[in-house]
Amino acid sequence: MTASVPDPAIGEAVCAALRARVASLGLSIGDEPVWADAVLEPKTDPYSQQTSVEAFWRGQHRYGTVVFFPDGRVFAEYQVLLPHPTLPDRYVEAVQAWGFPEKLRGDVVLAEWLN
Repeated sequence: MTASVPDPAIGEAVCAALRARVASLGLSIGDEPVWADAVLEPKTDPYSQQTSVEAFWRGQHRYGTVVFFPDGRVFAEYQVLLPHPTLPDRYVEAVQAWGFPEKLRGDVVLAEWLN
């Protein structure tokens, strides 16, 4: 089974889910990530030999990836790198979105400030 180039509407939905996860914290990363700026590359799993499509955002303010698996699932992660609004000893490193496009779930990746 091989993944095909994702529908742009699905790419836009993933970007919106990432921005919404950031907004749920009361933070903003503006209009990032922008689906049209993503670079797509095929990626073959060495064990299953299934080919996924991986999209990258590089060289801008933040780095991010999204993998479109052959079965329709996605996993995305995008850098935030902003102070957490209520935890002064932590910052939001990144946000994640995963699942099937019609029902994406997500999480926040926190990190501690180094003293």
